[in-house]
Amino acid sequence: MKQSPKRTVTSQDARRNRRVFGRILLLLFSAVFLLFIVRFSYITIGKSVEHVNLSTQAKKLYTATQTLKADRGSIYDSNNQPIAQDTSTYSLYAVLDKSQKSLAGEPLYVQDKEKTATVLAKNLPLTKKQAMAYLTPANSKAFQVEFGAAGQNISLTTKSKIEKAHLTGLNFVQQQARLYPNGTFASNLIGNVTTQKNQLVGTMGLEQAFNSILNGRDGFKKVSQDNNGYQIPGTLQKDRQPQNGDNVYTTLDSRLQTLLETEVSSLQAKVHAKSLGATLMNAKTGEILATTQRPTFNPQTGKGIGNAWRNSLTQDLYEPGSTMKIFTMAASIDSGHYNGNALYNSGRYEVGGRIVPDWNTGGWGLISYNKGFALSSNVAMAHLEQQMGSETWKKYIKRFDFLKSTNFGLPGEQSGSYQFSLPIEQANTAFGQGIQVTQIQMLQALSAIANNGKMLKPYVVRKVTSSSGQTIKKYGKKVIGQPVSKATAEAVRKHMEDVVYKSYGIGSDFKIKGVRVAAKTGTAQVAGSSGYMTGDNSYLYSVAGMAPAKDPKYVMYVTMKQPTLPGSETPTQLTSDVFKPVLKRALQEANGQQTPRMSQKTNKMPNLVGTQLATAQSKLTKQGFQVTVLGNGSTVRQQSPTNGQLMLTGQRVMLVTAGPIQMPDVTGWSKSDVLRLGQLLGMKVSFDGSGYVAKQSIAADKTVSDNSHLKVTLK
Repeated sequence: MKQSPKRTVTSQDARRNRRVFGRILLLLFSAVFLLFIVRFSYITIGKSVEHVNLSTQAKKLYTATQTLKADRGSIYDSNNQPIAQDTSTYSLYAVLDKSQKSLAGEPLYVQDKEKTATVLAKNLPLTKKQAMAYLTPANSKAFQVEFGAAGQNISLTTKSKIEKAHLTGLNFVQQQARLYPNGTFASNLIGNVTTQKNQLVGTMGLEQAFNSILNGRDGFKKVSQDNNGYQIPGTLQKDRQPQNGDNVYTTLDSRLQTLLETEVSSLQAKVHAKSLGATLMNAKTGEILATTQRPTFNPQTGKGIGNAWRNSLTQDLYEPGSTMKIFTMAASIDSGHYNGNALYNSGRYEVGGRIVPDWNTGGWGLISYNKGFALSSNVAMAHLEQQMGSETWKKYIKRFDFLKSTNFGLPGEQSGSYQFSLPIEQANTAFGQGIQVTQIQMLQALSAIANNGKMLKPYVVRKVTSSSGQTIKKYGKKVIGQPVSKATAEAVRKHMEDVVYKSYGIGSDFKIKGVRVAAKTGTAQVAGSSGYMTGDNSYLYSVAGMAPAKDPKYVMYVTMKQPTLPGSETPTQLTSDVFKPVLKRALQEANGQQTPRMSQKTNKMPNLVGTQLATAQSKLTKQGFQVTVLGNGSTVRQQSPTNGQLMLTGQRVMLVTAGPIQMPDVTGWSKSDVLRLGQLLGMKVSFDGSGYVAKQSIAADKTVSDNSHLKVTLK
């Protein structure tokens, strides 16, 4: 077979191939370059890639947004002293990574663990051994460590003490917090806060009810910056100033509230009741002057809050028992059916085939209805209900606004209920069984008896002001109805006096020397899972009273549910241990022994740190503040309250300077001022009694230290 000759590749062919390849390569590069130009032009003109606006994205990348936190508004008592206010706390962490250094090469990690542990043990609730354990974790490569609960909620004073040791590697993170200077002080009414999304949020009481206005509105600041974080020259800074929260002013009288807390705590220590409640109300206005409950909690420490989430004043329903007889008597008199001198057989009474028994099941024989009320006879009340008829009695239940929310203003308020179908059920409600009410409903109804028939709406908030001090809303006396006439109310109070002062009355324990008291005791069975419970420790004991009886200034109501009775004292004696001292103190204040409210004029606290002491004192004095200087230096180093806090004329300002701190004379100071002093100086403070300072354990002008313990007697 003939083979074709081999073709020889010449140098001319090679050159031609190179030219073809070069042209192809040039065309390829030209196409890519053209595509790049088209794409770049598109991006330049359209300023977007994959539907992402590059201009907007660049602004986000090089724009720093800083949140300007608004201060949460404060809650004040009737003398304009703070019950709840904003403060700052700090959390602590320690950097352990030895590679962490400043630009100047200075260490930013913990160098001396031994010294650091010593300082932390001195200032935090942990031992040196515990501190060393945190500083030497099992993971030797740990970048940083925290110190558990001991490193949280650190005060400014404690932070300053730690910083004075000049330790490397320790860092603090500031957190917004809430200060409750009075500790356990109408806690379930005032409420508390939690931190949610870096903001304080009210979770109960007034803190929750007024959360939106207390919170205010955060501001912001936007700055265009370069890669190094510096503002780019010529760019505009956008900002919105924070709007601080509004302030809530209550009707609570601190002296009476503190006394009430003391007396209720003392009673609870004796009886360990399932629940205790006590409230004092101004009979002429409806102002709540003092109120507390057990169980309760300390909002500053959180101790006890797990068992005290409910506000018993408005949220707990119960059968009131014999205090309901006040309104049965009122309905009978007002409807024209009452004949007090008529006689009836006490002991037991049949209604609809069921028996209504007296607490003294043997009865007192044939007695009058007047005497039956003073003896708290159930049979007497069942007769009165039968005489006026169930429809008339129901009408008065509704006139007194039972079964209806008082709209007191706190979340979760209950409306109440009753069983009223059968004759026996209708009779039971006449002596407080088979009807469920709240304490605030009872107080509202009692106001009609105390105020000559005019029923007042109870209230605890007297006004709301803006952060600058302007009044936004005022609250005051509000008549919401007249369930009975003036003559009826006066007659009922007279019968309530008989309970206290008649020889056969069962309320003699509630006598107060020098004043006539009108009162009615109550003993109600407590419903269980299968009917009413039995035994002396299975009742709700109560007292409703007012004084002076002829023209009441105050109404007081105390309830004690399922106590463990000590045996040495009766339930009336036990409840009188709360009722009498608080009502007596209130009457003393009403007779001119009370402290007048401070001026309503407000000023913002200026920043005085770094200011000459003489200048600071002059400025504060001109604004009407009381000034207390701590130390003998010439320049202000610390101040309380802090910069920007809204203050009322007449309040106390404390200024700390250099030099040894000498104990001031705190006689006449309020409890909250003494607590602020303790926090400022890092002293432990304990109290005995209630009211204002009468004695102090550390003499005035004596030098104090971090370890000082100030014991204060209040009167």
